Amino acid sequence: MTHPSSRRSRRRERRASGKARPSRAVRSLAVALALAAPVALLGARDGAGGEPLVFGGPLSGPKAAPGQPVTVYPTGPPARFTVAGRVATLRGRKSGFTGKVWVWAPPQYFDPEYAHSGFPVLVALPGGHGYPGNYWRATDLGLQAGISRWSRSGKSLPFIVAMPVLNPDFDHYYDGSDIPGRPRMGTWIAEDVPDFVRANFRTFASRDGWAFMGSSSGGFVGLKSVLQHPDRFKAVIASGPDTVPDSPLWRGHERERRANDPGRLAAALGRRPDLPRNVVYLAFQLGSRETGLGPKVRRFIRTYTRGPVKSRLQVVPGGGHNARTYMRGLEAGSIEWISRRLQPPVPDRGTA
Repeated sequence: MTHPSSRRSRRRERRASGKARPSRAVRSLAVALALAAPVALLGARDGAGGEPLVFGGPLSGPKAAPGQPVTVYPTGPPARFTVAGRVATLRGRKSGFTGKVWVWAPPQYFDPEYAHSGFPVLVALPGGHGYPGNYWRATDLGLQAGISRWSRSGKSLPFIVAMPVLNPDFDHYYDGSDIPGRPRMGTWIAEDVPDFVRANFRTFASRDGWAFMGSSSGGFVGLKSVLQHPDRFKAVIASGPDTVPDSPLWRGHERERRANDPGRLAAALGRRPDLPRNVVYLAFQLGSRETGLGPKVRRFIRTYTRGPVKSRLQVVPGGGHNARTYMRGLEAGSIEWISRRLQPPVPDRGTA
């Protein structure tokens, strides 16, 4: 039986995406489509008519010059992506969970000038159920088109965007965590999904090339993941996030719940030396009409911004708890703030 707090959360999270919960028939169709057998991607194009999305590429190349970031070449085996959806089924080796991951690569990824460079990765997490889809893949929200446009103007890095499912079912929220006796969604998001991207794309070895973004419950998971693994991820854009783990599935597992509490994680990180290896960047976003959530987020910022924990708040005028508001916040400053703190691709010396 679904816990009442979980039902309230689901209603709130559906408002985050600006969409109502689909009917049972529509949900059944969505599940069927999500489980359809993928085919190899051979020259599909992105929704904006960009370069061919031929994933993979050279398995090796020139070594990084002194002081340059180290490129990690695709390790394989190459994933099988659907042509239409740029989606693959990932069987997580570490988590044991099998789910969908949508991926988008920027036009610069296919530019000969960057043929041997890694690219920064942005793991984008939805609110709502986050299953069986991820609403950031939708072209009507404009995330991929925005990154293409902003990267051309210098406002954003040309991120590879990975968009995994957030939860394993419609029934509960798992707080992006390894709740005992449940699917290991913390390991799926923080380990299996990055490993999948590394298997198929040129990325960077350093955490300087890895970040999260997410809205609502996805904002919570991105925030928690960066604070929990500052050695792997450097930044997050957390939009309208919850700030405490509140899944009803934590009942009876208080020690594990505390280990996934962003406040406790931020407090522990804030006590470390303020050195580059420890620094993380937390870009929060709120709509000005989020009057219930706003005080909690502001309190989190006031309490935990210290030492190596750096934060910023983008308030979107007239905005509510929804993805369209947060897209406006990205353009207004959040995407630029984290981009300036992450690693850009490096042009080949012979073509620069």
